[in-house]
Amino acid sequence: MSYLDTLLQGVEVEWKTLGEVAELKRGATITAKTKTNGEIPVISGGQKPAYYNSEFNREGETITVAGSGAYAGFVMYWNEPIYVSDAFSVKPHLDFMNTRYVFHFLLNNQEWIHNLQKGSGVPHVYPKDLANLQIPIPPLPVQAEIVRILDTFTELTAELTAELTARKKQYEYYREQLLSFEDGEVEWKMLGEVAELVRGNGLFKTDFTETGIPAIHYGQIYTYYKTFTTETKSFVSPETAMKLKKVDTGDVVITNTSENLEDVGKAVVYLGKEQAVTGGHATIIKPSKEILGKYFAYFTQIEGFASQKRKLAKGTKVIDVSASDMAKIIIPIPPIKEQERIVSILDKFDTLTTSISEGLPKEIELRKKQYEYYRDKLLSFSTTKGTKN
Repeated sequence: MSYLDTLLQGVEVEWKTLGEVAELKRGATITAKTKTNGEIPVISGGQKPAYYNSEFNREGETITVAGSGAYAGFVMYWNEPIYVSDAFSVKPHLDFMNTRYVFHFLLNNQEWIHNLQKGSGVPHVYPKDLANLQIPIPPLPVQAEIVRILDTFTELTAELTAELTARKKQYEYYREQLLSFEDGEVEWKMLGEVAELVRGNGLFKTDFTETGIPAIHYGQIYTYYKTFTTETKSFVSPETAMKLKKVDTGDVVITNTSENLEDVGKAVVYLGKEQAVTGGHATIIKPSKEILGKYFAYFTQIEGFASQKRKLAKGTKVIDVSASDMAKIIIPIPPIKEQERIVSILDKFDTLTTSISEGLPKEIELRKKQYEYYRDKLLSFSTTKGTKN
């Protein structure tokens, strides 16, 4: 910061509206008749390309802002040909504005931009409103230096994210390999033969209390929990708990119902010391001495489980695999010692790739916060000559 203060010493940082320093241009609609398959990203109302087209209407460095929908106002940067559809582009005047500098500044004001949303139905963000945003304009060399510093953080985050993606693929590969067996290698049994299945009942979000008996709601299994947990997100009163099915340490709670097939059959192993409870749309798997709860939970994450789940699923808008059908799923049952070995390996991968307190996700989160901190510091200019807030 002192380095940049030195750069700014005696320099006047001018403020102008975004509309004065950049061209804000609406995208063009693609219809079913004009849509063509290709490799050009089509930028619409989401946080990633809606699909890919064969034509482009912007090229070079371009900032895009989603025009409508839940993510209206979402800012992205591109340096390749793109097709701007239900969005608009921001093209700074390069004689006195650095495109990456403007991009970082808009990211620093992302919440403000989202608050520009208008409309009672589908929210929209309009170019004319964003054009009023005041932006500080230091000299181009200073803009370039700010960009260099901030890009260093984003590049490091991108490298860590790429490494995490690679580790996840590696994890998925080994998980498939460790949990796939040839006929004759191990004994295969139905889930109902090696575990007791208890279908849950009741438990509504309105039952939750600040403290009390640990409770696992089925919706939290595919939105909050990972493979296993020692603590629950929610609690219920002792009176409510008496009416619900009990979850003991080592039990697996698995979802029976969801609006999509992917979330049906999501499982979490409960490893808490205090007995917990669960409710409807979930089944408690109580393992016998032949199978470890963690081993089964990891098995639910591979294709061998998913392919059986697809055949058993019923419904269209709401997908369900009943407890009685879940009991029919065939599972490879190696000796307990081998299950322990497999679980130990997969636990290490799980910690590395999904833990919020260890491994790469924490590192990525820290780097993002570091980037946001310095972005705010570097772009918080004062209207006073040559100073920063």
